[in-house]
Amino acid sequence: MSQPVPAQFVYDPPLEPYLTVLYADDDLLVIDKPSGLLSVPGKAPEHADCIERRARETYPEARIVHRLDMDTSGVMVLAMNAAAHRHLGLQFERRKTSKTYLAEIWGQPDAEEGEIDLPLICDWPNRPKQMVSQEFGKPALTRWRVISRGERSTRVRLFPHTGRSHQLRVHMLALGHPILGDRFYADGEALAACERLALHAESLELHHPTGGDRILFQAACPF
Repeated sequence: MSQPVPAQFVYDPPLEPYLTVLYADDDLLVIDKPSGLLSVPGKAPEHADCIERRARETYPEARIVHRLDMDTSGVMVLAMNAAAHRHLGLQFERRKTSKTYLAEIWGQPDAEEGEIDLPLICDWPNRPKQMVSQEFGKPALTRWRVISRGERSTRVRLFPHTGRSHQLRVHMLALGHPILGDRFYADGEALAACERLALHAESLELHHPTGGDRILFQAACPF
């Protein structure tokens, strides 16, 4: 399935680094995805460059298991064979993986930690944007914790329990603190405060498809 790209958007993915491999074996390929690069191809020919395509240039068997938003950076895992793909897919589906994200959000939350339990649905007239809908949305749960506070923004660690599209971005907006540089959900100073979306997939923990050992992958935050 192709990944939606906003209308009137000029796709200019970074070429350096071209592909950052964190780990590779017969079952797994773990990538540190840069911000600005699609996970899978977009519909238009000019949106063909993506993590999947770049990975297959070196690892022809690699196949996508999950996605990160184009504007989000960080840890992504690909499967290197059909059995590993099924195994990893079930882990994501059954929430057997554990993920953490780092984000820089606008303003100062009142609390030091909390959780956001708000169901989400696609905002079809404005897709790919998502929105909160108590009536029609699918369950979405995010836990968050403050790491540090600046003058105008706060760094938080996010722990998504579910994996809805744009979940962390919409939940931070609902908290009243949009993620810096978020061209979909931030505006004004919050949008201008960072040249990229300040959201990074910091870690991913999962069971190895062969043997089942729990394994943790991490990628340093670039902002």
